[in-house]
Amino acid sequence: MDEKSNYSRILVALVMVLLFGVIVLQYVCPTSDCQLLHLASLSTRIGSRAPGDLTGGTNGASAGDPYSSEDGAMARFVPRFNFTARDLYRVVEFNIKGNDVIVFLHIQKTGGTTFGRHLVRNIQLERPCECHAGQKKCTCYRPGKRDTWLFSRFSTGWSCGLHADWTELTNCVPSFMNTRESREMLKTPKNYYYITILRDPVWRYLSEWRHVQRGATWKASKHICDGRLPTLTELPSCYSGDDWSGCSLEEFMACPYNLANNRQTRMLADLSLVGCYNLSVMSESQRWAMLLESAKRNLRNMAFFGLTEYQRKTQYLFEHTFHLSFIAPFTQLNGTRATSVEVELETQRRIRELNQWDVNLYEYARDLFLQRFQYARQQERREARQRRLRERRKLRAKVKPWWGVTGKVIKPTKGPQLTKQSPVLSFSEEKLMNMEQKLETEIEGQVEDNWLGEEDDNEAILDYLENVEQWR
Repeated sequence: MDEKSNYSRILVALVMVLLFGVIVLQYVCPTSDCQLLHLASLSTRIGSRAPGDLTGGTNGASAGDPYSSEDGAMARFVPRFNFTARDLYRVVEFNIKGNDVIVFLHIQKTGGTTFGRHLVRNIQLERPCECHAGQKKCTCYRPGKRDTWLFSRFSTGWSCGLHADWTELTNCVPSFMNTRESREMLKTPKNYYYITILRDPVWRYLSEWRHVQRGATWKASKHICDGRLPTLTELPSCYSGDDWSGCSLEEFMACPYNLANNRQTRMLADLSLVGCYNLSVMSESQRWAMLLESAKRNLRNMAFFGLTEYQRKTQYLFEHTFHLSFIAPFTQLNGTRATSVEVELETQRRIRELNQWDVNLYEYARDLFLQRFQYARQQERREARQRRLRERRKLRAKVKPWWGVTGKVIKPTKGPQLTKQSPVLSFSEEKLMNMEQKLETEIEGQVEDNWLGEEDDNEAILDYLENVEQWR
């Protein structure tokens, strides 16, 4: 009995010691990664860090960057067009309390209705838009003013015509907005930031056909250009009745006057350059070539444009451009009425031929869009690294005494006399300064070929110092 009793006491004592050790360990090292092993495990943790994790922390830091998942596909993206930094950099100082106005150019069947609802219902604002059940339009006033900051279908209605194009909007919006302003407000000039959404031409075309097949006509569209409406000779109709409901895809494709053909190029171009809707001014190929170049130029100079096929990237670029945040994330809806239509490959090829200018424009827009996303993410990443470097410089200054760096000049007993500008540093100080200089050179001078690359392992010492500061 005595031996068993002693054995039990020893076992209980060991268990208590173990529990005490666990408690002490949790106190000293509260995180999942023990601080004493931080330096050894740093490279491993960096290797497993999400590419878009700009916070540089642990314990779910990647959750602080909601767009990190969008970075993965960019590794496979190969740019085709050469754009300048001016084309890629898109950040505007949008002053919602001032006179700035966002103008949404809504192209049919590009997902513009969904995006338009995001603008009035899903943005974090000091004064949110007032939307009421049963009403399509919302009131989007500036903070402290009875003045709207948004020109769109869901805020001002179709004030410049149903689905007004670039030519109509740029001539109509300024005068319309001025009629809504007081004389005092008119003294301050407005900044108009044009935005739009584009979609793959084949699926957009099929979606418009299904919409027309159900009875849509858009007869209320004005198509005003150079101050006048087009004549019936310039813009004939594809159908004789009230609408074109029930038309087959073959009938839809056969009409040479169908505005669905290359609609995105036409709606983004300056029609005044080609004589508006007068087709006798120049040849068809010359006309469309000029329209395409105009559409590319206008798209490139717009404050923002998004792509239906890239909802999350569209959200990110809008937020990055205007410094506005959406409340709920965008969702990618791959199942639409257009995608549910079974279309043979030959028919898809014919649709691409009918929309060859839109196909060209979309390829250009997609390349510019993805390069802008890449450029913005790379810039954000560099800024985050610079912030961390500044923080670690401050930390280094704090931990100098603990590290054994006194900052005193050591005078040699032999050798050449040193000047005040060339003091001899202690080993610890020299090591830290070399490390800091190397990091600074890397951040400021390096052009990152792989912008999704890992953090530099040389930050290990500074990470270690940061943890030491937490222990003290």
